[in-house]
Amino acid sequence: MKQTSSRLTTQRMTRLALLAAAAVVLGYMDGILSAAMLLPTGVKLGLANTVLLYSIYLLGPGYSVLLMILKVVLTGFMSGNLASAFLYSMGGGALSLVMMLLVKALGRGSISIVGVSVVGAVFHNIGQLLVAALILRTPALMFYIFILMIAAVITGTLTGIAGRQIVRVLKIPGSADPFREEGGGNK
Repeated sequence: MKQTSSRLTTQRMTRLALLAAAAVVLGYMDGILSAAMLLPTGVKLGLANTVLLYSIYLLGPGYSVLLMILKVVLTGFMSGNLASAFLYSMGGGALSLVMMLLVKALGRGSISIVGVSVVGAVFHNIGQLLVAALILRTPALMFYIFILMIAAVITGTLTGIAGRQIVRVLKIPGSADPFREEGGGNK
């Protein structure tokens, strides 16, 4: 019995490590693509959010919190500016994750994974903008929210569509259908 428990723990840690690595790589690619596409400052596609959506829908809140923290810390180390990167990423990531988990739970199947993704994108931008306004002591930064909200709806929709497909394809064997509450997976 102990061997099974230990094995599951190893599987969980391995899964978490792989997901964190995927989130970091996708986040790095996101920065490159955003620069190549000449997107406005602060606007990114949110590719790493597909990994977080996977975690939210298939692994649960605990995994998702750990995954978000790991991604923020690892990305901070990679950026060379841990303190600043950590504050912005943690502000956006924490608010985004809390709101996605809340909307998924309160929506009880009436809000699709795409809707959850859009909420996450919107609140990630709000969180980062609030941190920036506090650090820089420039409340006028909040006027940038309009550009970021338009971008969040577009990128959140695209990320949600991608996340929905990833969750369907990479469903854990033996797990329940993550979309059964969402109208049988049609959303």
